[in-house]
Amino acid sequence: MDGSDGDAVIRDVLGRVKTIAVVGWSPKPERASHGVAAFLHRRGYRVVPVNPGQAGQVALGEVVRASLSEIDGPVDMVDIFRRSEEAGAVVDEALRVLPGLVAVWMQLGVVDEAAAARARAAGVAVVMDRCPAIEMGRLGL
Repeated sequence: MDGSDGDAVIRDVLGRVKTIAVVGWSPKPERASHGVAAFLHRRGYRVVPVNPGQAGQVALGEVVRASLSEIDGPVDMVDIFRRSEEAGAVVDEALRVLPGLVAVWMQLGVVDEAAAARARAAGVAVVMDRCPAIEMGRLGL
């Protein structure tokens, strides 16, 4: 995704979503997943942390969930902090259990073209190898 087309998708996604599931969230403040989730929360999004090792704890005003299927209520975007080879399984779960999903966002360094194609075929916007916190600053959002 390059240029204005990519920017238009990013602007649309970040303007439309209200609830973001952060898959691979970490309770460690030094981890990018922790900082980005906190940033998004401060910007007014409902952020639901997903990490099976931390399930049941409370973070950002939400109970940490073990999987996407355990989240109560609608989720508009899934932000994936997993290795590229694990992203496809996350995308497939999201498509299966999250009706009304608007977007799948794969973080910096996370790329899975096949999973992106499956999401797009289901009508879900895809952003790969980007960070929403960086993009919000870059685009003045």
